[in-house]
Amino acid sequence: MSKHQRELIARRAAWEIQNGFYVNLGPGIPALAARFVPEGVEAVLVSESGVQGFGPLHHEHKGDRDLVDAANEPVALTPGASLFSSVDAYAMIRGGHLDLCIVGGFQVDERGNLANWMLPGRMVHGIGGVMDLACGAKRVVVAMEHRTPAKKPKILRNCTLPLTGLGVVHRVITELAVIDVTPQGLVLREVAAEVSVDEVCRETEAGLRVDKDLKIIQV
Repeated sequence: MSKHQRELIARRAAWEIQNGFYVNLGPGIPALAARFVPEGVEAVLVSESGVQGFGPLHHEHKGDRDLVDAANEPVALTPGASLFSSVDAYAMIRGGHLDLCIVGGFQVDERGNLANWMLPGRMVHGIGGVMDLACGAKRVVVAMEHRTPAKKPKILRNCTLPLTGLGVVHRVITELAVIDVTPQGLVLREVAAEVSVDEVCRETEAGLRVDKDLKIIQV
């Protein structure tokens, strides 16, 4: 995936962040969304490592190697930030106090099941906090590529990888489309510019219903 496509996903994902939200951003594409929060939106970024109130580093700053998020990426504190133990951070997550969690994904299926913590044959050091986040946040948005590096669909009828959470996903944002998980199945809400509905359906294993008010992704 190109840098432009990753940025497109991150920019669209940033529009999910609303004023006053407490938000957790997963590593990779979701973390990039912190750079593109719409002007005028004031949200609090929260990390399960125990940092509340941070943002991306400016290019001219090297950062503090002891001040990182849960993905071990350096961050800058924002006014009013606080630091606390991971025990308290997980109490906040498990207590349902996060308004939004944006995570990456290996697979999402038509029932909103999420697989994003393990690929067969790869070393896994631990699942981390992703299960708590997926199940504890009020809204879960998956920001990911539409296809695998082998060009296979990642939005499926049924996940085949080990699951992170059952029925936890509300929305999927890719370089091709914005798709919502509903009780009636997956609904195509937005498509990228110069991408057809047929192309999105062709690259998606699960069935899609097309919103009658289908929009072009605006970033």
